[in-house]
Amino acid sequence: MNKILNGRELAEYIKQRQSRDVRSLVQARGIRPKLAIIQLKDDPTINVYVSLKKKYGSEIGIDVDIYRIEQNEARDKISSLNQDNKVHGIIIQLPIENEAETDEIINLVSSNKDVDALAKSTKFDPATPTAILWLLAGFNVDLRNKKILLVGKGKLVGAPLYKMLLDSGLDVDVADKSTEDLKKKCLNSDIIVTATGKPGLINSEMISPKSVIVDAGVASEKSGTVGDLDADVYQRSDLIITPTKGGVGPLTVCALFENVLKAVRMSI
Repeated sequence: MNKILNGRELAEYIKQRQSRDVRSLVQARGIRPKLAIIQLKDDPTINVYVSLKKKYGSEIGIDVDIYRIEQNEARDKISSLNQDNKVHGIIIQLPIENEAETDEIINLVSSNKDVDALAKSTKFDPATPTAILWLLAGFNVDLRNKKILLVGKGKLVGAPLYKMLLDSGLDVDVADKSTEDLKKKCLNSDIIVTATGKPGLINSEMISPKSVIVDAGVASEKSGTVGDLDADVYQRSDLIITPTKGGVGPLTVCALFENVLKAVRMSI
């Protein structure tokens, strides 16, 4: 039987602690934490993500304001929110309508409020890599003296996680679409974190016995959202592995709101 890295279990503990932190801020300092989400594209999937964040915020006592505006209004709105002392965190919900302007727009967010950690001068750790590290630590997965492979080096997960692991002095390698023998790299690894958004990219034959596998990939199919792992991986009984649902995702939301709380503390 695989050992399952259940993010939902950990998320519940973190959520309770964050709720206590918010109550303390309100009672001791009269501060109500606030997150502003700027949504520049009307899309059903984006709407779901935004509503999940609003729901989580309300459950722990953080106000979440959503601004669904045209992209040409974004610069003025960001400037206004940067200057608003009652707003502690600002998110540009991606993707935006004109993706060519993505870097320009996210870098307009104040480094003290960039809780998504996307701007060049950010003062925060990105949510998904943080969630992955929390998940591994929460289930006592020791990263020391292990060969860690990151599959995918996108700017949201792979690239920042690579830097975080490297800065911790760990043995980490990375693979992307230019990697010639992905199977060999995977078989030589003790821990694999994959985040490519390519369904079925990694199958059972690519994974050594007793490996740790974290699937942070997200792709949309008719059946719903799926990860990077082929279904045959879940037939194995010797792995430590994230479930098909409820692995990294629940903790990513927690990590985002942890950054909002950090932003509040930085502002005091």
